[in-house]
Amino acid sequence: MPTALTTVTAMLAICALAGCGKAERPAPGEAPAMVTTVRVAPQAFHDTLQALGTASAHESVTITAKVSETVQRVHFDSGDEVGKGALLVTLSGQQQQAALAQAQAAAVEAERLYKRQFELASQQLIARSQLDSQRAARDSAQAQVAQVRAQLGDRVIRAPFAGVLGIRQVSPGALVTPGTPIATLDDLSSVYVDFPMPEAALAQVGAGQQVRGRTEVYGGRDFAGMVETVDARVDPATRAVTVRAAFANPDRALRPGMLVTVQVQRPQREALLVPEIAVVQVGQTSFVYRVKADATVEQARVVLGARADGKVEVRQGLRAGDRIVVDGTGKLRPGAKIAEADAGAQAGAPAPAAAPAPGN
Repeated sequence: MPTALTTVTAMLAICALAGCGKAERPAPGEAPAMVTTVRVAPQAFHDTLQALGTASAHESVTITAKVSETVQRVHFDSGDEVGKGALLVTLSGQQQQAALAQAQAAAVEAERLYKRQFELASQQLIARSQLDSQRAARDSAQAQVAQVRAQLGDRVIRAPFAGVLGIRQVSPGALVTPGTPIATLDDLSSVYVDFPMPEAALAQVGAGQQVRGRTEVYGGRDFAGMVETVDARVDPATRAVTVRAAFANPDRALRPGMLVTVQVQRPQREALLVPEIAVVQVGQTSFVYRVKADATVEQARVVLGARADGKVEVRQGLRAGDRIVVDGTGKLRPGAKIAEADAGAQAGAPAPAAAPAPGN
């Protein structure tokens, strides 16, 4: 025979099950809760995509030598700003200077003999084949001069483009070989920032889109840039595509290797925005209190999107014209009666550029 405790427990369970799926009704005579409401309406705003990227110079190279030789003179200091073609390092070239003098003497002699034989050939005093042989000897001597001059040119290192030099890594008398770093050279008049974008956002990013960049170094300073290109391939491991944006850098504030937070501005679109304080979060579920025609409220489960300053996009769960509770949600439950604390409350002004919602 069931005990009294068992009977009471069963009755409580039945009552709990009977209440499932039904709005809880306020107790008779309960005073309406004073709240602030707003009517949802479409608003125009610019959504954004955010990512972390790394800055690189517009042009960047490590200056090296082409030949094995000792450094005769260094013409720059660390951090110098140089123009295109500026002389940076002179390597020793004594052997090449001697070889050049020898080649030039041989070329002069070959030219003199050619002119002499040309006069003789014009008088038909020598065979034409002999003149052709001397012409070939003259051309060979001139080619030898050009070759030695090229070797001397390899011993004079110049800047391939205008930019800022890094730390000097050689001194006079040092032996350098092909590949030995002498200094870095970076064109910092503008910089590139490469950053990954998820495959799902590929259709929303394209050349010409405006971007903003920020670094921890300069706090709240914004750098304006533009998407220059989107990589042709998607990384199969990360399912992301690399996007390159170009930033003007007249004051050299951005340096290669810097971590830059990039926001890509999407085209303007219409969306339903509600104040963030109106959204109640329970675990992974988000909902708002929607006002019904009889001045009671119900829970409306919503799917959120981008967030703006104090506002959040509602992608599913609400329609334009719905009236929701903004302030006072903490004292509400489904079915509770409400009274408007501020009858003049209306939807806020259109939101500024939005930041991506968590998980997007």
